[in-house]
Amino acid sequence: MDLLNYAFMQRALLAAVLVGVTAPAIGIYLVQRRQALMGDGIGHVAMTGVGLGFLLSWSPVWMATLVSVVGSVLMELIRWYGRTRGDIALAMLFYGGMAGGVMFINLAPTGSNANLTSYLFGSLSTVSPSDVTAICLLAAFVVLVTIGLRRQLFAVSQDEEFARVTGLPVRALNLLTAVTAAVTVTVAMRVVGLLLVSALMVVPVAAAQQLSRSFAATFAIAVAIGVTVTISGTVTSYYQDVPPGATIVLLTIAAFLLLTALAAPLARRRARVREHAGGDPAECVIPAADEELGRATVPAGRGSTGGAEGVGT
Repeated sequence: MDLLNYAFMQRALLAAVLVGVTAPAIGIYLVQRRQALMGDGIGHVAMTGVGLGFLLSWSPVWMATLVSVVGSVLMELIRWYGRTRGDIALAMLFYGGMAGGVMFINLAPTGSNANLTSYLFGSLSTVSPSDVTAICLLAAFVVLVTIGLRRQLFAVSQDEEFARVTGLPVRALNLLTAVTAAVTVTVAMRVVGLLLVSALMVVPVAAAQQLSRSFAATFAIAVAIGVTVTISGTVTSYYQDVPPGATIVLLTIAAFLLLTALAAPLARRRARVREHAGGDPAECVIPAADEELGRATVPAGRGSTGGAEGVGT
């Protein structure tokens, strides 16, 4: 493939693979927490970080990471201690982040407006070596958290009260989830764009849930879909000269529609099998990966509740 002869495409493809892995990896927990739009809110907050980066002549990626992490932590604090609900906190992230980004970009040196577009909607040619270094480091953090703490994060995402009873540090894990989502947004913004990254965090997970009810299988399928669409979108963007972010999101939605169409006959067949076997039809609507809840972690030495296993299992 001739595109591999260009250094900027090598960087873009590497970034695409990392985005394809990290976005669904944290997205599966956001879907379980019913916070599918959290990535969208953080993306708007990250606009302020990008604007500050241009204004202060500092790396927009690292500045966006810092600002989005602060924004995600504030959102969690508002959800815990404030009287406002989580959706109001998200609204404040949307509007405050957008307003801050526009203001700082307006104050930045001339020419920054054109650069901002590549952060909002993604761009192949502007992924620099320093961006790749930042993306690799941030992606490593996301992968370590989402895989290394998968049982704890799943338990908290599925049922906070149950997780709290078993002794898990629920607030710390909620904060870690928010921070990891913020980091993922900045990982993806150079390829997909801040305004479209939420789709890549949510839609592959929704597509994977059409095929599997196991957490591990859903996780693996979602990541596979993410990597496939990001690479395909990046290659298509190069050959057809179309925006990479929009191309990737449209391919992701197409994958969801295709898998939904394929899963419908399979679901009907499973329902018939359950009916003939005398099973409860209600079992057919168990949320994806519920069987993992029985293996949620319990700190060693504290016993178990509801059949949970210890950390080392």
